[in-house]
Amino acid sequence: MEKEFAGRTGIFTGGASGMALLAAQEFAKRGANVVLADYNMEAAEREAAAIRAAGGEAVAYQVDVRDWHQVDACAQFVIQKYGKIDFLMNSAGGNSSRMCQDVWNLEDIKYETIEWGINVNLRGAVYFSRAVIRSMKENKFGVIINMSSVDGVTGGATAVEYGASKAGLIGMTKSLALYGAKFGVRSVAIAPGPVMTRPAMAKMPTPMGRAAEVIEVVDLILYLCSDKASYISGTVISIDGARSCGGSGA
Repeated sequence: MEKEFAGRTGIFTGGASGMALLAAQEFAKRGANVVLADYNMEAAEREAAAIRAAGGEAVAYQVDVRDWHQVDACAQFVIQKYGKIDFLMNSAGGNSSRMCQDVWNLEDIKYETIEWGINVNLRGAVYFSRAVIRSMKENKFGVIINMSSVDGVTGGATAVEYGASKAGLIGMTKSLALYGAKFGVRSVAIAPGPVMTRPAMAKMPTPMGRAAEVIEVVDLILYLCSDKASYISGTVISIDGARSCGGSGA
């Protein structure tokens, strides 16, 4: 496989599992140094070791994306180890009602659950973007991928704070693109529909009648971080089987 990302370094938040892990594995195959930034250090260490065993370069770093000081320390560690930061995938997060095992209806959801969702899904991405942008500007190169959601595009009645945070990522993406344009720094938001990161996603309807395979989303990320996508910045790309178009697709 061509080492198209040789000499590049990427941070993948939530990197111990799901889309971020598969993305990190694929970037490592293409020659990138990958950093699995995750709250679950045991899982991150295990997955980083597996990448190294397969011939890639990977390290694990424990971080709570809600804590600015931990986020900044992670970025400084990466710069000291690899010299620069080229890619950032803001992927840490999830539906707060599910992650916190709380109710779905807005009038009864705990404020702590709302706080978790906003802080992990949005605040953490802002913090990490702030932490890496100086390195990217100085090196006149960088790509920040923000994992939004179809709910950030259409809204979601059963996850109000989730839709709000994912829509916030789209706004941040546009602002980052404008801020970084003259420095060679690009930012793109990806808005997936159901993705097979867990079995329950297969039950979520789309006009195409299926959920996406994880590699379908990762292939898009690989393209957006490549030189082939050098003029793509500030946009949100839906990969959702037409779910955001409305209607049943029948």
